[in-house]
Amino acid sequence: MKTLSKTLSGLLLASTALIAPGLAFAQTPPQDPVPAESQDPEAQEPEETQVDEIVVLGRYIPEPLRETSEVAAFLTTEDFERTGDDNAAAALTRVTGLSIVEGRFVYVRGLGERYSSALLNGSPLPSPEPLQRVVPLDLFPSSILAGVTVQKTYSANFPGEFGGGVIDLRTIGAPREPFLNMSFSVGGNLETTGNEGLIYYGSRTDFTSFDDGTREVPGLLRDAIATGNRVATGANFTSAQVQAIGRDFVNAPLNLLQTQDHIQPNVGLDIAAGKSWNVGAGDIGAVFVVGYNNDWRTRTALQQAGRLDAGVLAVQSSFNTRSTENDVGLNLLTALSWVDEFNEIKWTNLYVRNTTKEGRSRVGVDFDAPGINGNQVRDDYTEWYERDLFTSQLAGEHDLLDGAVEFSWRGAYALTTRDAPYEKVIRYGLGVDNVYRHDGEQYRNSTAFSELEDEVLSAGADLAWTTPLSDARELTVRGGVAWTDNTRNAQRRDFRFYAAAGSIPLDVQDSRVDYLFSDFNLGPLLFELQEITPSGGAAAYEAGLETRAAYVQVEAEIVPLVSVSAGVRYEDAEQFVTPVELFGGALTFQPTRLEETYWLPSATMTWNFAEDSQLRLGVSQTIGRPQFRELAPQQYQDPDNDRLFFGNPYLVDTEITNFDARVEYYFDRGQYLTGGFFYKQLENPIESSINEQGNLLQQTFLNAPQAILYGAEFDVKKYFDFPDAEWGWFASKRWLVQANYTWTDSEVQVDAGDVVFPLSAQGAARAASDYIIDGSRLQGQSEHVANLQFGFEDEEARSQGTFLVTYVSERSSARGRPGEPDLIQDPGVILDFVYRKDFEWMGRDMGLAIELRNLLDEDYIEFQELGASRIVANGYDMGQSGSISLTARF
Repeated sequence: MKTLSKTLSGLLLASTALIAPGLAFAQTPPQDPVPAESQDPEAQEPEETQVDEIVVLGRYIPEPLRETSEVAAFLTTEDFERTGDDNAAAALTRVTGLSIVEGRFVYVRGLGERYSSALLNGSPLPSPEPLQRVVPLDLFPSSILAGVTVQKTYSANFPGEFGGGVIDLRTIGAPREPFLNMSFSVGGNLETTGNEGLIYYGSRTDFTSFDDGTREVPGLLRDAIATGNRVATGANFTSAQVQAIGRDFVNAPLNLLQTQDHIQPNVGLDIAAGKSWNVGAGDIGAVFVVGYNNDWRTRTALQQAGRLDAGVLAVQSSFNTRSTENDVGLNLLTALSWVDEFNEIKWTNLYVRNTTKEGRSRVGVDFDAPGINGNQVRDDYTEWYERDLFTSQLAGEHDLLDGAVEFSWRGAYALTTRDAPYEKVIRYGLGVDNVYRHDGEQYRNSTAFSELEDEVLSAGADLAWTTPLSDARELTVRGGVAWTDNTRNAQRRDFRFYAAAGSIPLDVQDSRVDYLFSDFNLGPLLFELQEITPSGGAAAYEAGLETRAAYVQVEAEIVPLVSVSAGVRYEDAEQFVTPVELFGGALTFQPTRLEETYWLPSATMTWNFAEDSQLRLGVSQTIGRPQFRELAPQQYQDPDNDRLFFGNPYLVDTEITNFDARVEYYFDRGQYLTGGFFYKQLENPIESSINEQGNLLQQTFLNAPQAILYGAEFDVKKYFDFPDAEWGWFASKRWLVQANYTWTDSEVQVDAGDVVFPLSAQGAARAASDYIIDGSRLQGQSEHVANLQFGFEDEEARSQGTFLVTYVSERSSARGRPGEPDLIQDPGVILDFVYRKDFEWMGRDMGLAIELRNLLDEDYIEFQELGASRIVANGYDMGQSGSISLTARF
């Protein structure tokens, strides 16, 4: 049996194998003995110092965690397969301390999506969402991803906008072996599939996610808008011209809501292929992935709004809402690479398109609807949202000077667009005869056309120089530069058909909507088109953010078993939001410009204090910038909750100080137990609040004075084998238990004399205590987030089954009006089951997957509560879902 002499030199060598994987000497084979006659007697070492085999400390620590000093988590393709999550957002909910909001945005350690950044292969991405600068991660199907890195402690090589963490999505690259996979899936939801739903016709090609031209801005309207004048009868347009423009609007296919008896199942198709070719001294690789999905979702919801009345929350409006969404997605990834012994160059192109077509109707009481019988109203919506993302990146990595120097570079272009043509809402009031009708005078109707374009140009270069400090230790000095230029343009035009003559005959009011606004009824005697786009710069804006950064970072094992990574980042940024007045008048709000320069230090220490155990300590300073939409004084209605949003141009940056500690114990290969603590101080955190304009409620934003956030997180993964069990089926399985839990607390701090700058005050200071309750939680922060995975895998049967449980406790989604309680979301407990099995069929390798979601039938609820009174802002049954997919591998 081989032995290990625990001399100091052996210990140093073993520890360095963990800290500097490039110098690993794990399990060095014994050398051929040197003949005794050739040995120098003076050079012979004492017997107790002879090392027959070196056992490296940290042999079970996964390679990615050996190579980083930071607190990080990694998702691989194996993780995607086990959980069955079909996009990056869903997969990231399994990571310790992460939770998902609205099915798209990931919260890290209870901090909202504004405090995290998303990268694709190291390059920043733009967002097609009006309310976010962070790209929604549900746009990225797991089929195109090789893995995801979540780094929770800051290091200077990443952008300075870092509060909760950075998420780096890595696309698949050149394959080692050629492959061609084809997958088809079908699924449904018990609340949707086979049940009644609301639809509207739209166009013949809606199922492709592309409109056939039906929803294009009408030609006459486009010409009228180009004049720069408001479209309405008056000095600029005659009544006949306005009548012609109104008749150019598409009516019946986009206005008429219909009930469909049976909503069809969800379907998906994915094709992936890849191959490599040896060319001279290197290899050329190519990967191609294309995917299509067509999903349906029906919701039956209760939506209420409340108002504080004599210390009690009173209902201001209450609607029973029914909606059906048809989400159609397309994705296309192409990747080319060239690799030789010292160089790698990759060109990656990604196109993602997601279209949502929604029909929605709500019926209820609105006490701000005067003159309507019992304040009973009905609102019908037809909507179409196109989101496109295209990014192209060219990147390279090069080993120079025999590996002593590593040089990497990247350049990327990314463009996202969001187009929402013919966004329609029509209100009907209940008459004294209990008939809902629309008269165009008293009740609202509108047709909106909105466009958003967000573009990012980015480039960066990094240089790393490694030099030995001794035979077993080394020093790495890194440095780099980065540049990003993000620009956004957004515009919205609103129109309505109003009763030009003052009243509409009852027989016309009783008409079905496609007849109500037919060409015959459009004219000065009945309905006439009128543009109601707000002026003063509230309907369009231009925005930009340019950052220039440089950093230096040093990594070294300063003493045996202790390594340190320390650096500083210089970041200079100019951010602006400029309202655009569409009609030549004066601006209500002046442009906003934030010019800031930051020095952002970071340091992390890793102590490998025992075999397969290490302690990490980190401290850093980072920032969080307001998003474009939060600064833009433009109204936007979120279709998910029928809530109006309005930006606040008086916001400033958030400055954050971060502290982290984490202990990691890897007791076997792929198995571990970790625990950590984190603490954050936030100056000027951005919070959402309610702004009241007459009878109109808007959700807006403001800077709270300061806040703290702290918590602890734990993660464990353990496999169990029972080869001697009496039950053959049980004994053949390898069982997995993986769990993580994060406890977080936060406190918004308001001291005497603190002020805020709310939108309603138009830049004037107001007492912070009037808007924010001292000691309240940060928005979006849940006290408890937990995940549990319990499952098995059988190598012989080529099968795998996993139960997945996710629990997220209550969190604040928005501040109430002064004196009112916050809006609270309660995500609850979600239980899923995923089963996968590979098999041979007709000589072909096949894969079967079965996914069952929300088995406990958890509901979604968002509410306000004060004493015994409770307002349900949004509540619906999410339903239980299931899908089955079949994959053929060629």
